[in-house]
Amino acid sequence: MKEISIIVAIAENNAIGKGNKLLCHIPGDLTRFKRITAGHTVIMGKKTFESLPGGPLQGRRNIVISDNKDDKFEDCIMAYSINEALDMCEDIKENFIIGGGTIYKQFLKYTTKLYITKVYKTFEADSFFPELDYGEWEEIEREDLPSGKRNDFSYSYITYKRR
Repeated sequence: MKEISIIVAIAENNAIGKGNKLLCHIPGDLTRFKRITAGHTVIMGKKTFESLPGGPLQGRRNIVISDNKDDKFEDCIMAYSINEALDMCEDIKENFIIGGGTIYKQFLKYTTKLYITKVYKTFEADSFFPELDYGEWEEIEREDLPSGKRNDFSYSYITYKRR
């Protein structure tokens, strides 16, 4: 069975983005994201891909989902449906869903692990993570971090696996 994981930063109001941008900048979170996803497949929607500042994520196999069959992005594998993207997932390595909101919602039922950065602040947003039934998930790892010079909010790195 293919291992599908979601990696995401979620605010208290389930917000994940606004105007095709992240809600906040947490340098340690970007480092964590790179460490966890390095050498793996990352799957994203077209809008998420277009929001990346440097194009495809280096050191990872990038799958971009679009409903427009004319879309082609350099150094990316194109998928034109969720099922097509699932078929392209690797069998022996973890595959990471990296956004956006609609993509997370569609992949959630296939997901076996969640890597969540929980941001303890509410943001104005136009993209949201789907509601989770935490009864379906077991917390297996947590690191709580305080607010500091760069951020006026605390946050936690929490990893869940499906029960």
